[in-house]
Amino acid sequence: MQQVSRPSDDPLKVSKVLDLNNEIKQNDEYKTTINDSIDFANVQDSALGNATTSIQRIYTLTQQAANGTYNDQDRQAIKAEVENEIDTLMDSLNTSFGGRYIFAGNNTTTKPFTKEASVDGAIPKVTYNGTADNTSKEIARGVTIELKTDGSKLMLTGEDGSDLGTFFNDLLTALDSGDTEQLGGDLLSTVDKQMNNIINLRTDIGATQNRLVAAKDRNESEYLNLKTTFSNTQDIDLAETYMKYSMEMVSYEASLQMGTKILQNNLLDYIR
Repeated sequence: MQQVSRPSDDPLKVSKVLDLNNEIKQNDEYKTTINDSIDFANVQDSALGNATTSIQRIYTLTQQAANGTYNDQDRQAIKAEVENEIDTLMDSLNTSFGGRYIFAGNNTTTKPFTKEASVDGAIPKVTYNGTADNTSKEIARGVTIELKTDGSKLMLTGEDGSDLGTFFNDLLTALDSGDTEQLGGDLLSTVDKQMNNIINLRTDIGATQNRLVAAKDRNESEYLNLKTTFSNTQDIDLAETYMKYSMEMVSYEASLQMGTKILQNNLLDYIR
């Protein structure tokens, strides 16, 4: 049961009820955004976990190929496995969620990473097709959080202008030529940097996940507070109302009894 059903009952109370109702609806919208963002970040974390596994395997294969005891046939077998890991890594970085690519910046409908063969058809060229933008989400009034959607960070451009695509190119070229010095030197160092870069981005996403979980807890607490306040403002306290009703009935019945006695006395006096 409600204390007020129309503005004329109590204009101030009705205004407060409407404000609280809007606050509850806004809270519910924030809850939806938070839950969607948590799911999005979870998918990102899983994708980077798979990418880390691939880049770690490439590191191990590069280390093996640098061993002078391996012959050209061995390195060709390693190259084939490296190419498979590159494809797996590309698939991980091209993961989508709800029809949106998770590392494409603002180009969420465009596959962010593509691998194209070079002119001779042997060495792949990796291109980033997204934008260098993260995605902001409002998770509470005046509070926003950034989802790490800038996939360009995964390319890790070096001081010489080299990036993840350049590294793959150089690695496969070195495996073809059997350049053990480069494999055990610059390339091993580069793959280690690329691996740490992916791990660092995954750590950033982990921090975002923690913040979102904390925001979800606050949102749920605020929802309970709003519902309690809304109920206290609009709903009738049946126990209190019944008590008041009982007290008023007692007073009313006492008044009737007193009135009856007075009325009876007056009639008797009149008869006399």
